[in-house]
Amino acid sequence: MRHAAIRGVEYALPPGVLDNEQLAAEFKDWTAEKIFAKTGIRERHIAGPEQCASDLGFEAAAKLLDTGLCDRGSIDFLLYCSQTPDYFLPTTACVLQHRLQLSPACGALDYNLGCSGYVYGLGLAKGLIESGQANHVLLVTADTYSKTIHPQDKSVRTIFGDAGTATLVSAVEAPAPALGPFVYGTDGAGAKNLIIPTGGFRTAPVAAAPLLADGSGNARTVNNLYMNGSEIFAFTLRVVPEMVQQVLGKAGLTLADIDLCVFHQANKFMLDHLQKKLGVPGERFFVDMADVGNTVSSTIPIALQRARAAGRIRPGSRLLLAGFGVGYSWGAALVQWDGPSS
Repeated sequence: MRHAAIRGVEYALPPGVLDNEQLAAEFKDWTAEKIFAKTGIRERHIAGPEQCASDLGFEAAAKLLDTGLCDRGSIDFLLYCSQTPDYFLPTTACVLQHRLQLSPACGALDYNLGCSGYVYGLGLAKGLIESGQANHVLLVTADTYSKTIHPQDKSVRTIFGDAGTATLVSAVEAPAPALGPFVYGTDGAGAKNLIIPTGGFRTAPVAAAPLLADGSGNARTVNNLYMNGSEIFAFTLRVVPEMVQQVLGKAGLTLADIDLCVFHQANKFMLDHLQKKLGVPGERFFVDMADVGNTVSSTIPIALQRARAAGRIRPGSRLLLAGFGVGYSWGAALVQWDGPSS
């Protein structure tokens, strides 16, 4: 039977690095080790002034296509997930189609999602392939949150890094699905807790916006990224365990049937709480973000590639992916790994 499967994953990081020692020099009340203890992050990669998210996505996609897994002319659809697009219009996916020299017969679209975006992209790719609309889908995720962060806001500056990834999802003949089932969820009431308040058509950017300080010593303007960390944490612990049980229930499986859980790499503190609440043994729960930080829609594919390289994922491995965050938006999927081994 015709099914969709992940065939390969690559990622790209900008050369600029912001480490904890640099942050500690700016925020005198925080040491490098205190930052690491709170976040599980030692450094994060930061895009240059002229470097856009699409540049990182392009680099990752070019790296993936250069492996020879799929000819550029055979890509039927390009999905681009980003919350930091090049333009309001045109669609950045169209720009990437041209840069990557994909066929003019290739469909291309952007979708704006953050931490759940990779799972949603896999669901979209599966739909395109298993409905016969495409044979090879190139799923690209990329974000440069660093460009939205005020330099005096340590609550988010210590967490987020920039990155781009590319995943090839292709049609395969197999007796059972390699992607799915999927579970999705949305609660727009939480939109205010992770937001850039201005810059769209609802509220224009504020010229010479005043600096706003909070009770934790962070400062930003209404033009910058704002995150209510305690509310995001509470939302995650409330939603993710239930989502995990829902997707397992759809498949008729339990956590004992999963070879590796690969969750959105939000921060180590949050992941440790989720692992404990779900009761997943450490050898079946993957965390690898110390040198990249929270790269939003790119965390799961980066973790997949690193887990594969470390020998934690092999052909036939059964994975549980879970993304959750800005929106609020969440999604989970089971994956039978069909990509390369380490």
